[in-house]
Amino acid sequence: MNKKVRVLVVEDSNVVRQLLEHIIGRDPRLEMAGAVASAEEALRVLHRLSPDVISMDIRLPGMNGLEATTRIMSEKPTPIVVIASVESDELKITLKALQAGALSVLEKPVGPGSDKYEAVAERICTQLFIMSQVRLVTRRGSVIQTPPRVQPQLSGRVGPFQMMGIVSSTGGPSALAQLLGRGLSSDFPLPILLVQHIHSNFLSGFASWLQSVCPFSVKIVSNRETPVPGNVYLACEDRHLQLNSGWLEATAGNPVCMQRPSGTVLFDSMAVALGSKTLGVLLTGMGEDGAEGLLRLRESGGHTIAEDESTAVVYGMPGEAFRLGAVCESLPLPAIGPRILSLIDENL
Repeated sequence: MNKKVRVLVVEDSNVVRQLLEHIIGRDPRLEMAGAVASAEEALRVLHRLSPDVISMDIRLPGMNGLEATTRIMSEKPTPIVVIASVESDELKITLKALQAGALSVLEKPVGPGSDKYEAVAERICTQLFIMSQVRLVTRRGSVIQTPPRVQPQLSGRVGPFQMMGIVSSTGGPSALAQLLGRGLSSDFPLPILLVQHIHSNFLSGFASWLQSVCPFSVKIVSNRETPVPGNVYLACEDRHLQLNSGWLEATAGNPVCMQRPSGTVLFDSMAVALGSKTLGVLLTGMGEDGAEGLLRLRESGGHTIAEDESTAVVYGMPGEAFRLGAVCESLPLPAIGPRILSLIDENL
């Protein structure tokens, strides 16, 4: 029998804590390592209990969930799933916790009387199980020295570039804050099309947070829109983001790789619309979304970059792209921004 995943619940509400204990306790993949009502108590028991994954509340008495996440990541890195409210003040702290190293965010569970109870409970347990498998990466300044892994160039002219697409999933908020916030500047000459896998209830808050940590305006696309430099574009809730004849559209096609929005759908549309005039960037993420689309983007003459395993929180998506031969260059995260700028300078 496979070893069960040990979960530490950090939640100050007695009702929610007991509900999480019940939800976790009935799942055959999981078992309770412990349940505590404060971040301080979590830090005291962390080394003794050594959980495989932590369910973290954000609004806690004393030290909040953001501070706790930061401390845990520095003292004993452990996968953290934030389970939080979508209230605006709490959401800001939640997204900062993702930047600090938490892996994903989910809504707090609803009671057994709700018709959403089973779906929410399954989502929470599955996320805890999946995130427990993540091998956390300790980032050091030296990783930028990692030489790029380069795959043989396919035929096709490169640039001048007109558009950049970025796809990310688990670990994405932190990676995006570094790439967009520190790697690029406000005079970046290309529109940026972005797919970040995040629960739809958190999308609006994510867009606001991302705008606060980068020099670009972040827009959620719900109707036809013409992409222009200085903006990052996201699809609206539960829609794909596609480029079609110069327009951006949010479309209701079927999920791809179980995702909507899907990075493969975005990259496919960019390959058809612009071909060699595109830059495609695939960052950290679980699964395979974006990999096949990045291959078609490369085959159309676009330049493709994937985050290297040395910095990716989860190497699933970029790793699959590299395996498929979809990647022109595999680079550690701190090197991606400078490389994008040099490619644009080379192709002006």
